[in-house]
Amino acid sequence: MGRRLGKRIVGALAAAVVSVAAADSVQHTTAQSGLAGALAALGSAVTSPTAAAEAWGEMVQQDTQYAQTVDEDDIDSGFWTELPKASELLPTPTPAPESQQEQAPVVQPEGTLPIQEAHYEQGSGKLYVSCGAATIKNNTKLSSEEIAAQVGQPLPFSIEKNSSQPQVLIMHTHATETYQLDENLWYSPDFNARSTDTTVNMAAVGAEIAAQLNAAGINTVQDITLHDYPSYTGAYERSNATVRRWLEEYPSIKVVLDVHRDAIEYENGTRVKPVAEINGMKAAQVMIICGADKGGNLPNFKENLKFAAAWQNQMESMFPGLTRPVLFDYRYYNQDLTTGSLLIEMGGHANTLEEAKYSGKLVGQALAALFNGQ
Repeated sequence: MGRRLGKRIVGALAAAVVSVAAADSVQHTTAQSGLAGALAALGSAVTSPTAAAEAWGEMVQQDTQYAQTVDEDDIDSGFWTELPKASELLPTPTPAPESQQEQAPVVQPEGTLPIQEAHYEQGSGKLYVSCGAATIKNNTKLSSEEIAAQVGQPLPFSIEKNSSQPQVLIMHTHATETYQLDENLWYSPDFNARSTDTTVNMAAVGAEIAAQLNAAGINTVQDITLHDYPSYTGAYERSNATVRRWLEEYPSIKVVLDVHRDAIEYENGTRVKPVAEINGMKAAQVMIICGADKGGNLPNFKENLKFAAAWQNQMESMFPGLTRPVLFDYRYYNQDLTTGSLLIEMGGHANTLEEAKYSGKLVGQALAALFNGQ
């Protein structure tokens, strides 16, 4: 998707990695509080490796920063060339000799830019409407009362379980969007987070959602057409035609999910990865986008909004912290084609692929639970 800067950035950058030897083994610790902390932990490691590990654990801190929002969803651009993996852009570290008591701290490689973690809470205030365990951000001229009236309403469609005919279509207008392929706190500015490889782009994340739905008896199909390659311009027109072909062949399809990833970045180039810890693992936070009617382009928008509110509540109820507030705005995104058409952002370009795939699994589980409980 386009580039939207987050309002609340929580970052934690690794400042040092220190290795020490005690008896016949080497203890590895990671510091995040500077030289003074490194020296203190080094001394404790010599006398007590356990105490050293505890000392380092107490040094981890996070900072909160704020950013303005920039939206580039509708900006056309030229396309890109295939890029190497992030791991190929960074130097390979050389292991220190076993006899060496302390190795040099890991520093951000020259020419790279930082990545910061963030966790977005559910919203509060006049712009936000409650939908059970979660919220909807109202960026329209509709009143909060009009939006709230759709919350808790029955889904506008009925999913047939264990049907031989598809009930859900997963597709990707911007299929080539991808993620960091390695866990780092920096990235190369040459890495544009795009790939035609369907094992690492949005097709891989959509496959995780589809797998959970199919396992729950909800017949789901996925279209992995690269609508944004070789040209980014016109991607939505091409994906519109793709969805129409599926609906014509399979009128049984009730739900169409356009699966994307976000791109959250400061003006100084720092990229932000929205994360939540779910069951002890990092998941990329997700955000539903539901369009509102503007001049008659989305006559069924309230039906989509009912679906968005129910799905949002289900995800946040099952996996607290997984979602950012639903964005309800004057967007189109081909959401006139069914009464169950939504767009979902699976993390951002600073998240890792594994974080996004894990979120795909959780999102699919929540959607299956919603459909099976309808």
